[in-house]
Amino acid sequence: MTEARKGEQKPTQSVVLPYNETKGQEAVDIYNSSGRTAQEWQELMLCDILAVNDEGLWVHTKCGYSIPRRNGKNEIVVMREMWGLKNGERILHTAHRTTTSHAAWERLCNQLDKAKIPYKSIKASGREAVYIKGTEGRVEFRTRSSKGGLGEGFDLLIIDEAQEYTDDQASALKYVVTDSKNPQTIFCGTPPTPVSSGTVFLKLRKSALAGESINTFWAEWSIERQSDPHDRELWYQTNPSLGTVFTERSVLDEVGDDPVDFNIQRLGLWIQYNQKSAISRAEWQELQAAALPGLKGKLFVGIKYGRDGKNVAMSIAVKTKEGKVLVEAIDCREVRAGNAWIINFLKQADVKKVIADGANGQQLLSEEMKKAKLKAPVLPTVKQVIVANAAFEQGICSKNIVHMGQPSLEQAVSNCEKRAIGSNGGFGYKAIREEIEIALMDSAIYAYWACSESKESKKQKISY
Repeated sequence: MTEARKGEQKPTQSVVLPYNETKGQEAVDIYNSSGRTAQEWQELMLCDILAVNDEGLWVHTKCGYSIPRRNGKNEIVVMREMWGLKNGERILHTAHRTTTSHAAWERLCNQLDKAKIPYKSIKASGREAVYIKGTEGRVEFRTRSSKGGLGEGFDLLIIDEAQEYTDDQASALKYVVTDSKNPQTIFCGTPPTPVSSGTVFLKLRKSALAGESINTFWAEWSIERQSDPHDRELWYQTNPSLGTVFTERSVLDEVGDDPVDFNIQRLGLWIQYNQKSAISRAEWQELQAAALPGLKGKLFVGIKYGRDGKNVAMSIAVKTKEGKVLVEAIDCREVRAGNAWIINFLKQADVKKVIADGANGQQLLSEEMKKAKLKAPVLPTVKQVIVANAAFEQGICSKNIVHMGQPSLEQAVSNCEKRAIGSNGGFGYKAIREEIEIALMDSAIYAYWACSESKESKKQKISY
């Protein structure tokens, strides 16, 4: 008998700071004492959320995660609260609706009963609470408002239904953990719909994935663009509890006449509303040369195979006599068309260095270049990719980049957003519009980086 298929246990996107110690297993053990068993993905998340540094403080003071509905995201909160109660934490659990807040209170009480952990509870509509006897541990449940929580002090703040969390509410609540010796805030929710009122969750996600946040953990199960609701592979990719908590049949029943809602609620799609590019069209156009500048030296070539494996792009960079770097896109073609056009260009051009990136094509290109007796390309490491993207951003800010106004390159550069690479603030770029091929921009980035860091060889002076 074959084992039933389960959803992907690791997030499709995550940001986790390095750590050596965690209280996660303690939380899992407390939860499992209730007779229920935490799933693999829940255990992994608890370990990240409850990671501690050498001083015993939380590595992540802010934790955000987004999972499609009915996967058990609230169980993560229950596990975290049970650990907090046992360890004397003061916890404020907030929700958008009174019904959600009450349901969270009932869920925690039920798990404490099953685990045979003695507690005292207060049942009052909109102001429920749970206390652990013999410790200072307590959880208070509140419906959020622009004034809720003011004047009270807590160690842990839970933002349930985080997609509805507004800036006004954040202004009132974020200070409730300020006086804690070891504060933490957890945001859990689903991607916002067109009628969602919150903005904080979206901004938290954006800053985390762009590598611009501090002390922040982020995890999500999601798709990058609107997709076919009947694609079962995407069901498993974005729902870690598929196959354990619910079945393919139940998901099939959810597919209706609103594919956008299904993409958001079941596949974790984050729709970008009025999103601004990380590099504006005006910024890019400001770097355009009125006429082709004087050039010197050899060409530097950047080649990027797209993340989806469909296209490959090539750009060049060369130094100008004024000391700047001219970048220009050569072409972007389908991968299945082969690399002959790239090889032909490299044979004919006066090239000093080639940077080739993309696991789905760089190795094959390297072999074909070897057969053509061309110098082997540089296959950048993750560290070098981070450096290249940072160099490009600095090149724009310092106006060291110059270009001739190619529409294809302008379209790619002015429709991008940052994405996190690694956990130490490194970033790359991705397109904010489905029809944009970001590989074209990436190829220009690699070409610029190689050219900008190259040093001119000086002729040796001979004196007698």
